[in-house]
Amino acid sequence: MIIRLVFGQHLDFSEGLNRLRSQAYRRWWPAALAFSLVPGVLLAQIPPGNIGLQPSLPASTLQSPAVSTFNPSNPSGSVSAPAGYVLSANDQVSVEVFGEDDLRTNGRLNPEGNLSVPLLGSIHLAGLTLTQAASRLTELYGRDYLVSPKVNVMLLGYAKRRFSILGQVNRPGSYEMPESSPGGIDLLEAIAMAGGYTRIAAPERITVRRQGAGGDQIFKVNAKRFTKGSGGGFHVEPGDTITVGESIF
Repeated sequence: MIIRLVFGQHLDFSEGLNRLRSQAYRRWWPAALAFSLVPGVLLAQIPPGNIGLQPSLPASTLQSPAVSTFNPSNPSGSVSAPAGYVLSANDQVSVEVFGEDDLRTNGRLNPEGNLSVPLLGSIHLAGLTLTQAASRLTELYGRDYLVSPKVNVMLLGYAKRRFSILGQVNRPGSYEMPESSPGGIDLLEAIAMAGGYTRIAAPERITVRRQGAGGDQIFKVNAKRFTKGSGGGFHVEPGDTITVGESIF
């Protein structure tokens, strides 16, 4: 009797435990199934081609870097010099040495036509073209300081070149040559810059005084024969003094 009761209670306990397991399984298996499907749903939302350790790089970024070449900068204040332009005193220039930023400089040629250049000191550049000036500096740097230097010389500004006009013009005085024509301008253009002739001017009685190495030169000019733009005329140079005569009548 006692043995049957004990085993009967044991059987009732085992049956209850199995019943609880069955109920728990029925209650949680849908949730387990849902969690098992989550990774697949997430992967399905990622566009193809985006899976990887690193994004693909454009082809341009895979190319080897370009080899550095000498490409001198063009300062915003530089001017376009005429072909074969010859430097003179008070011209402003820029000097660049490729790969040597400490040697970059700019300044005006002094009244003697010299420019102060790093390491080299005062170098005479007046009377040289820009190409000749670059060759001169290249030679000097290569002689004692640099191996195969590359030097570029640019014109930043012309020297102040002036002429004077007196006599029968509306605005007599001293005028700067236009930067587009640093070597000189036509006589009629010079007169126009001075406001044109007065009412009593005598265009056929114009004198131009020019200073030269051998002394002053005097030119007598009849401007009545000139027509602006026709190719004829008289060329006014820096330093000239123009005098417009007065009409006798």
